[in-house]
Amino acid sequence: MPNIAKHTREHQMLLGPLERPALQWLAARMPAWVTPDVLTGIGVAASAMIFAGYWLTNASPWWLLFVNAGFVVNWFGDSLDGTLARYRKIERPKFGFYIDHTVDAVAEFLTIIGIGLSPYLRLDVAAFALIGYLLMSVHVYIRTAVEGVFKISYGRIGPTEMRVIIMLVNTAILVWQPFFLREVLPGLKPFDLVGIVLAAAMGLVFLASSWTHAVRLAKEGL
Repeated sequence: MPNIAKHTREHQMLLGPLERPALQWLAARMPAWVTPDVLTGIGVAASAMIFAGYWLTNASPWWLLFVNAGFVVNWFGDSLDGTLARYRKIERPKFGFYIDHTVDAVAEFLTIIGIGLSPYLRLDVAAFALIGYLLMSVHVYIRTAVEGVFKISYGRIGPTEMRVIIMLVNTAILVWQPFFLREVLPGLKPFDLVGIVLAAAMGLVFLASSWTHAVRLAKEGL
């Protein structure tokens, strides 16, 4: 089994050619007091912003702008912490891997459950979507431990692309609020249907990927 501290990162993301130079530019200009741990903390605080913003949309949809600001701050903290550590050559591979992905799990919980507490997605549907997302995360972490490969993106869609998509959706909700609050099926609004489809799709991808890798490892006698 490979050393998890020396894993290979696969990140063929759509926005990668723009994001990676931007992160390098930011890392070179961070003041000394901004450490990777400070950035990780900023990312966590931003996740709390996102959770609170979605919950507050029950009072006004304009809180979605606060949510979008939270996603920008979350990107800054979550994406830059590792880049800054590598730029300053102060990597702590095992600690970094452990903390980064523990924090990611907290962020995923706060974001998805926050959406479930908004008027746009039922909480039970959000919970199923969270389960699907966490199943995919578990598969990624197991593959990293077994094969030494950490696959960040699927179909060129990674965390940054997901943030952008959600921010665009939030903007669409502000523009077409009545549509997203209307039931399209009894008890189900548009995003309830989307959440059900996404939860089912992630569950199926998890099963298919797990089966494929298990069969390959069995054939290789590993």
